[in-house]
Amino acid sequence: MKAPAPLTVLVVDDEPRSLETLRRTLEEDFTVFTAQSAEEGEAIMAREFVHIVLSDQRMPGTSGVEFLRRVRSQWPDTVRLILSGYTDAEDIIAGINQAGIWQYLLKPWHPEQLLLTLKSAADLWRLQQENQRLLLDLRDDPEQLVRRVASQRGRLKARSGFDRLTRAVDSPLNAVCELARKIAGHELSVLITGESGTGKELLARAIHFSSDRAERGFVVENCGALPDTLLEAELFGHKKGAFTGAHEDRIGLFQQADGGTLFLDEIGDTSPAFQVKLLRALQEGEIRPVGSARTVPVDVRIVAATNRDLEADVASGRFRRDLYYRIAGIGLHMPSLRERPQDIPLIVGGLFKESALDGSRSDIPIRQSQGRRFSDAAMKTLLAYPWPGNVRELQNEVMRALALGEGNLLGEELLSPRLRVAGAVAGANFAIDGEGGTLKERLDHLEGQVIARTMERHKGNKTRVAEELGLTRVGLRMKLERLGLTGDDK
Repeated sequence: MKAPAPLTVLVVDDEPRSLETLRRTLEEDFTVFTAQSAEEGEAIMAREFVHIVLSDQRMPGTSGVEFLRRVRSQWPDTVRLILSGYTDAEDIIAGINQAGIWQYLLKPWHPEQLLLTLKSAADLWRLQQENQRLLLDLRDDPEQLVRRVASQRGRLKARSGFDRLTRAVDSPLNAVCELARKIAGHELSVLITGESGTGKELLARAIHFSSDRAERGFVVENCGALPDTLLEAELFGHKKGAFTGAHEDRIGLFQQADGGTLFLDEIGDTSPAFQVKLLRALQEGEIRPVGSARTVPVDVRIVAATNRDLEADVASGRFRRDLYYRIAGIGLHMPSLRERPQDIPLIVGGLFKESALDGSRSDIPIRQSQGRRFSDAAMKTLLAYPWPGNVRELQNEVMRALALGEGNLLGEELLSPRLRVAGAVAGANFAIDGEGGTLKERLDHLEGQVIARTMERHKGNKTRVAEELGLTRVGLRMKLERLGLTGDDK
């Protein structure tokens, strides 16, 4: 069975360096076309089938909003996103409806967040196509449509349960999942804390699909990705004429999640001014769309998440105390991956299986993912690494190894240099304390730890490591070779 072809993305930006960076970020997961103007972008769309369009707002001549407005009129099935800064917020809001912009991304963007957003856009495009097929089924066979919808709903619930949080029998994540399972059926607001990439959204989905609200929507908003003006319109909606370009009413995410769950990610990044508006909506159980004189009642369960220490922010006055107690009906903390290394082999195995079964990585033939595994040395390196990026970083390493490896056994040479450095230190035969090893051998081990940690911090950049440690590049290279460490040639 051949993997499906990757979806196509058109990126439009008048800055060549920015365009190239965007292309490199997306090319492993999508077929990427690039253009330096709206006119060039339209010419590409006239000859190529484009699923997703990502456009910069500020460009000479035609702005991003105007370009996406043209795209909507000629290619309505495309998913449209815009990239810009805070200063363009009013222009973006004014054009959201006319251009049918699905998502607004702020500069400076983070590669992982951008890629995640584009993958969500790909899911949206596929969902739109599935909806069209369902409508055709409704016309031809209404009973078949009912059966298909019920089947899809069952599969979605199965894919979104606590089993999606892969863990070992002795994992610290088990206690978190057990507590989450107990409170899922109660109308408690939930605050999930933890580092980025630990799976906070997966836990929120599991809570929703284990609750009485499972038949209604699970709606997600990243509060840290939008300025106040956009976030208010996104969550509460707006009325026709509320601002320039608001040519029709827009239903906000609170209303979309009515009867279901609203997941507010990165809630700790909201401003004090917006926190006041959010608190009122939660206290009163009603929202006021922008430009409306009337309130709208909503029945929404709030699950919020943050990687910040909200209690410290409350103490410093950065986060409202009353809002904190409103969203933290019960707190759940997601442990970092370095706190649960016993889960790493299971997570890796699950990623290999997913890649083999559903072709989630369209650039990796399915047949190549079957029966593949890491060597013992590679797995030892994975277990030794502290994983600052958590599960998301581990997922990237697995995908990297699958893409670069040729045989069934994937060796540690396929892993990123920063992982190999950590593995080399962890694999040393001598400890600073304890028996065995001469003074020189123990000092070499200590020196290796210092160099390795500095290499990790600078992501393998030898020039920066040498500067921090007061060494020349030649001197650093000699030490790396003597200690058996490696790094990027930068």
